[in-house]
Amino acid sequence: MARRYWLIKSEPYKYAWSELVADGSTFWDGVRNYEARNNLRAMKLGDLCLYYHSNKGKEVVGVARVCVESYPDPTIDVVALKEPVTLEAIKAEPTLAEMALVRRGRLSVVPVERLEFQRVLSMGKTKLPRPLAAAGKAAPKKNGGQG
Repeated sequence: MARRYWLIKSEPYKYAWSELVADGSTFWDGVRNYEARNNLRAMKLGDLCLYYHSNKGKEVVGVARVCVESYPDPTIDVVALKEPVTLEAIKAEPTLAEMALVRRGRLSVVPVERLEFQRVLSMGKTKLPRPLAAAGKAAPKKNGGQG
């Protein structure tokens, strides 16, 4: 099955990107919205996720890789973007006009097209290291879920 791409949101005061980096991996729970929960369940080993700070900041700040498929909460690896990509910048980028973050902004987990994912990484001046592209498993360390 082909790799899929996602965007996951967290409020920085609940579980900031820096906490995820320090923890090394996490599991995502507390998602109450039915559509967002289905998106979590659809994540597969090796899928890549843009990590978005909602409410405060409103910017993509990193990339995570799904390390464990839904059980029901996936675990992820992390890579920081060199420069955060703000919601304003995403909305101003014509190639991202149809991105689910723009169209369905209230959901905490949304699918991202491969080209959208690559464009956000480019805007964030970030290239993924080879290990992130490989599938692997890691044990959950801390609850980072958002509803």
